[in-house]
Amino acid sequence: MKADTKAHNLAPSTPLKWTFCWEVLKGLALAATFFAAAAHAQNGGPAKAGTGASGAPVGIVRVDATSEHMLNSFDPDSALGSSIDVLSRTGIDKVYTPHIIQEALSAGWGPITYRNNTELRMATWHWTENGTWSDPAHQSGYFTGSAELKEPLRYILAYSLPHRGFSTSGDRPVQGPNLSYWKSNPYLTSKFTGESDFLHPQWVVMDLRAAKPVSAIRITWASPYATTYQVDYWIGKDALDFDQGPQGEWKAFPSGRVKNSQGGTVILRLTEAPVSTQYLRVWMTESSNTCDLHGSDDVRNCVGYAIQAIDAGSIDASGVFVDVAEDASGQNKPRYHSSSIDPWHSAADVNASGNYQHSGFDLFFTSGLTNNLPAMIPVTLLYGTPDDAAAQIAYLEKRGYPIAYIEMGEEPDGKHALPEDYAALYIQWATALHKVDPKLKLGGPVFEGVNEDIRVWPDAQGRTSWMGRFLDYLKAHKHLRDLAFVSFEHYPFDRCDITWKALYREPELMKHILQVWREDGVPKEVPLIVTESHLSAGLTGPMSTIFAALWLADNIGSFFEGGGAAFYHSPIQPQPVQDSCLGWATWSNFVADRDYRITGYTSPYFAAHMINLEWVQHRSGVHHMFPSSTGIKDSEGNVLVTSYAVHRPDGNWSLMLVNRDETNPHTVRVVFEDSRSQRSGSFSGPVTLVTFGSEQYVWKDDGPNSHADPDGPPAAVPAADGPQATYTLPKASITVLRGRVQGLER
Repeated sequence: MKADTKAHNLAPSTPLKWTFCWEVLKGLALAATFFAAAAHAQNGGPAKAGTGASGAPVGIVRVDATSEHMLNSFDPDSALGSSIDVLSRTGIDKVYTPHIIQEALSAGWGPITYRNNTELRMATWHWTENGTWSDPAHQSGYFTGSAELKEPLRYILAYSLPHRGFSTSGDRPVQGPNLSYWKSNPYLTSKFTGESDFLHPQWVVMDLRAAKPVSAIRITWASPYATTYQVDYWIGKDALDFDQGPQGEWKAFPSGRVKNSQGGTVILRLTEAPVSTQYLRVWMTESSNTCDLHGSDDVRNCVGYAIQAIDAGSIDASGVFVDVAEDASGQNKPRYHSSSIDPWHSAADVNASGNYQHSGFDLFFTSGLTNNLPAMIPVTLLYGTPDDAAAQIAYLEKRGYPIAYIEMGEEPDGKHALPEDYAALYIQWATALHKVDPKLKLGGPVFEGVNEDIRVWPDAQGRTSWMGRFLDYLKAHKHLRDLAFVSFEHYPFDRCDITWKALYREPELMKHILQVWREDGVPKEVPLIVTESHLSAGLTGPMSTIFAALWLADNIGSFFEGGGAAFYHSPIQPQPVQDSCLGWATWSNFVADRDYRITGYTSPYFAAHMINLEWVQHRSGVHHMFPSSTGIKDSEGNVLVTSYAVHRPDGNWSLMLVNRDETNPHTVRVVFEDSRSQRSGSFSGPVTLVTFGSEQYVWKDDGPNSHADPDGPPAAVPAADGPQATYTLPKASITVLRGRVQGLER
């Protein structure tokens, strides 16, 4: 559909309703397909035995229907959902309208997860404007929202953190006018963890951007300062790459260990001979526990560590410190990454521009966007307080809003939080939340999209697995029971390196990461949940081509084959097209203008239709998944046709077949086998066949006017039953076959 075409009028969870012109055009196309297929059937059927319509061999789709071989069970109403993310205030007003809500639900997604983009960007939020400050006289400190029911909440405001100081850890931090100094999170001190501060060392890493000679460091301490600390340098590659795993080791400078420090500005000669390194680390293990400039009335002001500035360099012959990072051009300034950040802030730190806000919880729950199903809700953890999180959930429960899961924080791996620190916060928040409601299902860590285990600097036992160490901490503190689920994001590809063959990798990438978490020690009874998913963490052209539809079908099919429990695709709201390294595209199900007027659909929308409205059956109950395969490969051994089989509550067997062959159709025959009863069968009685692919959808990469033409919908075609029936899968397509199998009813 072209960019200026009127948006389709779609109803939630019902077949597509098109405008009159499109109804006629699509109807004519479908009729032509129907009569051509019917004529072909009269002339001998879809294909002669052993070959497809083109004379190529017929592939056999084998479904292992043996009860003992069942792979997974899931209810689409809790297992297949979408998400809502950050919006501008104007965007909130325009997205939360009956038409957009209706459109958003029309792809058939069930539940929804609410993403915490505020915490992603190293900020805190006020989920309500009503509440109290720890220092009310100055409207500052630590804010706790009020659970009292007042006016419904429409907007959620973000607040920057002054005590972020120089730290840039995280994803595009929310900027604020009052950045002062860096201070660590008080909730990671013995006052709150109940264990020695030595077990939760806080640190700052200085990234010089390139290897430079260093023999001295200048630290300007604030209060509280470290009385015991050491300065390390990194030997190896990227010290902060927790995705691939840091390759190297930290080594203390010969004179880098300090005890009984008195704070102030300290210049340390670390070594006589300069060391060439890109990364320096200040590793702090004992605090002065002196109060910061906010005073002694609140203990949180008096624990942890605070630093005004860190500079690296050397000491010249006259004893003067020379900054090695100074650059007259102002370019290539050092970056600073930290272990944690103090959530102290003030009313003046509000991000009130309107360009960066979240949907108020009352608006979210009453709009219809939740599909009348329990929603997944986040609480701030890395940059919040347990009391505020508890008040948020108490408020939602007072309103009677149904909550399925609560995600704790947002992407601690991306903020370089060490697992023991996240776990210590997790326990405090879990304790506070379970006082509100012991039945709450809490989980995390909400990992960034990774394809391999997250590796961090080794602990004293040499362990590097983030997940493994997180789980060990919970076990050691007898809080593993507070982990009701493990959540992570799935962004498998580098946005600028996607080729068609990347499709062949997706099923194994998904199954592999599920297995990684289990091998790290996630108990088998703890569900694994994907709470964000798309091709990549950055916008890329293939997100709007047919590639994305095939990827999404494989993504979801392999997730459930691998034992996943719930899957949330991202995002549900309309978004405009934008330029990317591989063409113009949008993250969304829809093509929309900057006023959120929907002007067309993208391939993930139609893939969602195939998954939610054809393959599975919402509002019906538990589906059972069984092994299936086609054996159709190319000359390089790549599987060209994948298969995902479920037995539905309505008694139908439903197969989702993904033909990843970009140029050729493939013809298949379907066989169901039950090794226990020694029976085999095929579809018997009416068979439904619906397909969506490159014949129904082509993305036109045309800059700001990019759109799809044709723009769907999926096509239903006649289908035969019986053991000799064959089915043609068009090139680059998703096909759902659905029907009963005599003798294999359950």
